[in-house]
Amino acid sequence: MPDFPILTDGDVYSEFDYEQVVDAMRDAFAERAAGTLEAPPRWRVDAGGGELVFTAGSATGPANLTGFRVYETHPGTGDEHTELVAVFDATTGAFAGLFVGFAIGGLRTGGIGGVAIDRLAREDSETLGVLGSGFQARAQVGAACAARDLEEVLVYSPTAESRESFVETTDGEVEPPVRALADPEPVVRDADALVCATNSEEPVFDPDWLEPGTHVTTIGPRFRDAHELPLEVVDRADAIATDSLPQVDAYDRPYVASGDDRERMVELADVLENPELGRQRADDITLFCSVGLAGTEVVLGKTFLERFA
Repeated sequence: MPDFPILTDGDVYSEFDYEQVVDAMRDAFAERAAGTLEAPPRWRVDAGGGELVFTAGSATGPANLTGFRVYETHPGTGDEHTELVAVFDATTGAFAGLFVGFAIGGLRTGGIGGVAIDRLAREDSETLGVLGSGFQARAQVGAACAARDLEEVLVYSPTAESRESFVETTDGEVEPPVRALADPEPVVRDADALVCATNSEEPVFDPDWLEPGTHVTTIGPRFRDAHELPLEVVDRADAIATDSLPQVDAYDRPYVASGDDRERMVELADVLENPELGRQRADDITLFCSVGLAGTEVVLGKTFLERFA
């Protein structure tokens, strides 16, 4: 038997809370701002019927860890598909533990979204709107409600069964009530912070529905030729942030924020250090484009390894 822990999604979910996840992501962004989080873009290796995709990072400040996440893109579904997250000590190189499953990768994306909403949404934000009802939408809601004291969550997805199931699952995980709506328009209009968490390659809402002062997060398709977010929102945004500019620039397709919009995009870590780079006025529209900051999975993984130590 190995002398290091091998943790599954069941282990993670038995020990986690969203505040822990958000706090871990704040620590990761603090290291990013300090220059102690190395986070290169992901890279891909041809693997026959699909690819192996790696994200690797090192947090050499207080976290003192390094590691990687790897997943595959082979077609089909089933229990044989998984991800691996490996954590090492950054000083000694000692192997600290391994995660098998999707929880760490998904939760860290939710936690990053929570940090973004906490920093970029208006201080008086009360309503979170969500377009999408999958696992990532659920993680975004949990992290946002851990980061902010919200009054309600509104969710829309095209299938009534999916959105009602989302409410049933999520309502017991967060403090504010969660309501499903049969029309996306009131979700967008009433949202102080709006999360788009879909797999749609076409815009999922009318930009005219977006009220001044709204914060918007997009985590789904985000390219000029395939995007869940209306391009007009990018143009209207007064501040645009992402978790990783190197990852934005490494894509082999034109990004949703291109040209002048790319030039004014900043990293969330820099906004945390210098709030003037983010929201300046109550009626500003702010936009966060989540692309995946390498190393954040490893930072989050360490927090769970410490609980199981």
